[in-house]
Amino acid sequence: MSTTAENRRDVPRGNFAGFTKYFKHDVISGLLVFLIALPLCLGISIASGYPAIAGIFTAIIGSFVATFLSDSELTIKGPAAGLIVIAIGCIGAFGGDGMVGGWTEADTAAYQAALAVGVAAAILQICFGFFRAGILGEFFPISAVHGMLAAIGVIIIAKQIPVALGVSASGGPLELLKQIPHFIADANPAIAAIGMVSVLIMFLWPIVQQKAPMLKVLPSPLIVLIVAIPMGMGFDLMHKHSYVLQNHEYQLGENYLVTMPDRVFGMFDELTLPNFAALREPRAWPWVFMFFIIGSLESLLSAKAVDLLDPWKRKTNMDRDMVAVGAGNLCCALAGGLPMISEIVRSKANIDNGARTRFADLWHGVFLLVCVAFIPMVLHRIPMAALAAMLIYTGFRLAHPKEFMNVWKVGREQLVIFVVTLVSVLATDLLIGIAIGIATKVVIHLSNGVPVRSLFKPEIELTEDDGNTVRLTARQSAVFSNWIPMRRQIERIGLVDRRNIVLDLSDVQLVDHTVMDKLHEMESDFEQQGLSFHTVGLESHQAFTEHAHSARRKGVTSAKLLTITTDPLIEEMLQTAFVRLGVSGFTAFPCMGAGRHEINSEGGQPQRRVRIEVIVTKELSQSLIDYLAREVQPDHRLTFTVENVQVARIDAFTPNVESSVSKKGQETSELVKN
Repeated sequence: MSTTAENRRDVPRGNFAGFTKYFKHDVISGLLVFLIALPLCLGISIASGYPAIAGIFTAIIGSFVATFLSDSELTIKGPAAGLIVIAIGCIGAFGGDGMVGGWTEADTAAYQAALAVGVAAAILQICFGFFRAGILGEFFPISAVHGMLAAIGVIIIAKQIPVALGVSASGGPLELLKQIPHFIADANPAIAAIGMVSVLIMFLWPIVQQKAPMLKVLPSPLIVLIVAIPMGMGFDLMHKHSYVLQNHEYQLGENYLVTMPDRVFGMFDELTLPNFAALREPRAWPWVFMFFIIGSLESLLSAKAVDLLDPWKRKTNMDRDMVAVGAGNLCCALAGGLPMISEIVRSKANIDNGARTRFADLWHGVFLLVCVAFIPMVLHRIPMAALAAMLIYTGFRLAHPKEFMNVWKVGREQLVIFVVTLVSVLATDLLIGIAIGIATKVVIHLSNGVPVRSLFKPEIELTEDDGNTVRLTARQSAVFSNWIPMRRQIERIGLVDRRNIVLDLSDVQLVDHTVMDKLHEMESDFEQQGLSFHTVGLESHQAFTEHAHSARRKGVTSAKLLTITTDPLIEEMLQTAFVRLGVSGFTAFPCMGAGRHEINSEGGQPQRRVRIEVIVTKELSQSLIDYLAREVQPDHRLTFTVENVQVARIDAFTPNVESSVSKKGQETSELVKN
């Protein structure tokens, strides 16, 4: 099937016609996503200090509510690993221990209090969407968000390693990381075997899938269950008993298995109501705002990411999606479920599995409902160590070393923000940590010359308007903290009034990484609406790195000065070749000189020479050097040197090429910048 052709002729929509037309695609994808979601829902719920079935309640409710309230066609709603830290923190604040010592009355009380917190946060999310505040997700700087997610990954790993090894542990993430050697020494060998085998499967199965593409239909979590459940049966975890290994006695029993109902339809016995009295306590409200802010941010970012992956480039109404997430969370909290968001990993699997409409999310919830209603006894046989292994893998992906390298490529200042946020979250909590990350970014902006008055209020004015294309000129700064009002103005003039936009940034002191990334997204938004959005004026800015989305600061820019000394007879040939390769200009003047050859063979008599100088970009200088070494030096004597120089405008040394392109049957001309 040609996705491009379908883009133009038959964009799938989640209406009644789409339900019937794409039934096969959506059911198959829903089934495959269900296989991934089932163990993850259980694992996330247990790691959050909730009953295991709470995560499945969330996925079921989310799939039904979001399908009919949201217009996001391919996102999968459900519990997410990113909220584990908040959930377990809230449980702990109300006296629960996350079932470290078994489920107690204190855990039940903390669970019901956390559900009340979830209701309050959900109401805030609904209001957030109704007041069209979904754009606030644009405020947070990208590097701080990535640092927060990496910290969440580290926390998940720290908390799940003891579970995978069969030992009890509590404490903050830094304390847990220090105790890892002790956890290994005290590990229960049988449980650790299940945990370690499961971890190996999670890390190695994707490699196997690359070697054998036909196995991609079998997700890693499913393979873990296929292996771990028989291992648990082999160790007879259904019955309490002990065994001796190397003169040490270890205990085994059902406490190492997932707690689930013991009969068909037993799930309805597990429905739990919130304890709203908890909201009268001051300690509840920091967690309300943490669920609200972090949950909303993660959901918005995931929904935006899924839009970019959508083969048909359908655009989600973020305000409507936030109302759907809030309504889903309200229902989840009232029934005893975890908070939910738009979940990126399951959504990506949904796309890869060929889903067409939002009904794939519905079907994944239907399969979960059938499973937990009819075979909860089978789910009870899942070892918690296997679920911990899945979460360790999830945490590793969030805090993967390549995340550090990716941020480093964007700029050293972005790595500082990333690391500061990561460490701050580990040392404090999510809200304080990301606040410190944002403050760090503000300090860096001020040190780069951004005026304080322009941090939150952009200076942008309409300078040209021919009725079809509007030129907006920005001044002072274009940074994450003033991007929202800038974006609103661009959208109102461009997307609402249906006009093309040229954004002139030549008078801006600094354009940060977040805004560079958002400008790229804006180009896609305009393109989807049949309009154009172009950014100009960055030629006089120096990029912090070679990354396309790195921050740019106005000032001198690094360039290369290439100086060639050679025989005047090949001057014209070199000049012609340089222009052909992309040189925008050169300087040539006659001179006298003697090289090693003249000194050795002609007594050092100076000869007529020509000296050619060109200033070019780093990339072009390498092309010129390759040309001289490959095509000129074998037949002609010449010398050349390369020096680093600083120039006021790098665009003065790059060629402008007029290019006519045809788009949708109309000929337009645009400037191509090399």
